[in-house]
Amino acid sequence: MADSHRRKSPLVADRRYGASTRKPGGSARKSATKGKATPKPARRRPSPRRASGGGGGFGGRLWRAIRRLFGWVFGLLWGFTWRMGMVVALIVALAVGYEYLSLPEADTLMDGRARGSVTLLDNEGEVFAWRGDQFGGVVTARTVSPHLKDAIIATEDKRFYRHLGISPRGIASAIRINLSEGRGPLSGHGGSTITQQTAKLLCLGVPFDSDQWESEAAYEADCREGSLWRKIKEAVYAMAMEVKYSKDDILTIYMNRAFLGAGARGFEAASQRYFGKSANEVNPAEAAMLAGLLVAPSRYAPTNNLDRAQNRASLIVGLMEEQGYLSAAEASHARANPAQLSEAAAAKAGGYFADWVMEVTPDFLGGNTTEDVIIRTTMDQRIQRAAEDALRTVFEEKVSEGSKAQAAIVVMDADGAVRAMVGGRKTRVSGVFNRATQA
Repeated sequence: MADSHRRKSPLVADRRYGASTRKPGGSARKSATKGKATPKPARRRPSPRRASGGGGGFGGRLWRAIRRLFGWVFGLLWGFTWRMGMVVALIVALAVGYEYLSLPEADTLMDGRARGSVTLLDNEGEVFAWRGDQFGGVVTARTVSPHLKDAIIATEDKRFYRHLGISPRGIASAIRINLSEGRGPLSGHGGSTITQQTAKLLCLGVPFDSDQWESEAAYEADCREGSLWRKIKEAVYAMAMEVKYSKDDILTIYMNRAFLGAGARGFEAASQRYFGKSANEVNPAEAAMLAGLLVAPSRYAPTNNLDRAQNRASLIVGLMEEQGYLSAAEASHARANPAQLSEAAAAKAGGYFADWVMEVTPDFLGGNTTEDVIIRTTMDQRIQRAAEDALRTVFEEKVSEGSKAQAAIVVMDADGAVRAMVGGRKTRVSGVFNRATQA
């Protein structure tokens, strides 16, 4: 029994427990996963708390509904706006392209008269009167006096070299001024650029047709129409001009077609008419007076009212100084020495004589001429002025105030040549009843 007891193996706890718990293949799995951390299950994040009065409340739902509505309306408006913008841009581009193809070369647009002019010379070949629209010849933006070019831009369109034919700022400013003065938005100030004014002078490319218009005046009145539709067409035509011509070309057309009073078309004719010199030679004071005529040619014509024309010119000099075209010293000199009329322009002699010449001249050479005509007459300006002065003295010194007496004078040579003619009490006028030939 003792022997049997000795034959039993001693109980070893670690061997026993190890043998009972080991499973087949356990050592391989242990070696494969040795050194590798066992992944822990992801921690659940707590759901964010909504602010009090939030999504669950009426206020939160209302706010979300308003935001969705605003987003929907904004998206609808944006989609409509950019689509309409594309359509309008396409229409404008097509219209500009159409007008561009119809525009002629710039050098064919300089003389815009539908009829010619008549220049009357005395017996010594000096000009004493004009009839019809006088065109003195072409001046260009490159050859004209720099003072005149600067005066035009300062007066009419100070952003001329920076815009593309229309000026939204100028239009907005004009509308604001018109409304503030109690007028309609398109009445009064138009905000037109020089390019738009040139388009208007060209009548948007529509030539004068005697079958369509009763007169040239009716044609020009139609060209100056200020309706909204006309303004739109004018803007399109102006943009086409900006594409077709250079800025200097546009300014050249403008300077040669503008009406500047006393029958003068273009700045060359006006300069010759008022100052007896070319537009290439005018000084700052003369340039300012010419540029001042653009707003109202008849009102500011120096032959009608020299003081008014000089006051207007002083304002233009101020604009030129303000925009840097004249120094303070140059502006002061121009104000102190305003432009003066030439001797021929100031005299205004021979109005009755000129009317008589036009009356006896055949129509194809006179009032209905389509060309520029020069007529040399037998007038002697010294005798003409003496006759006018004599008649004026008689009525001032010999005739009682309030008298309706009238008189006329005709001076002739032995060979019948008429040297002077005064047809009434008002000596320096034209286009009135001539008692020397019509009484």
